[in-house]
Amino acid sequence: MVSAVSQYPIYGPEIPCPHCNQPIPALTLTDSYLCSRHGVFESDPETKELVHLQSGRHWRQWQDRWYRQHTHPDGIRFEIHEALDRLYTQGFRATKVIIAHRYRQLINAYFERSAPWQGQSGQEGPRLYGLPVSFSSPSEDEPCWEVINFELDKEPGVPVQQGYSRLLD
Repeated sequence: MVSAVSQYPIYGPEIPCPHCNQPIPALTLTDSYLCSRHGVFESDPETKELVHLQSGRHWRQWQDRWYRQHTHPDGIRFEIHEALDRLYTQGFRATKVIIAHRYRQLINAYFERSAPWQGQSGQEGPRLYGLPVSFSSPSEDEPCWEVINFELDKEPGVPVQQGYSRLLD
């Protein structure tokens, strides 16, 4: 007798869509999930990745959240930019970007670097969107960095409405 669990892909009978976060059903007796808006996602039991068949984008899960696994520097840069915008609208500002070590070579050429002729010789290390950048250390102590892409250090900022009204004064 075949158990009901073995009829579903590795993540079970339903998952949130990595794109729209809506619940999407598994296709029984396959390794696939079907989103009515975004199409088919295929799960790979060996790598634990979810692949969007139409775009070829790969996703991995950490603590019930999907993280896209980037293969091009523009993808990770765009994701960081979106997170900075969200942080700002929540009334915070970022003070530093910590990027997963696995992206070091991929994104290295895109950092802002100060040159002595720019009059910014006090800045050390790479910067992205004006923020200092560091990389996670590749260690077994923090397995989340094998899945997540970056973190933003933050502090309270000027609330969005106040910041906007100051521009009008």
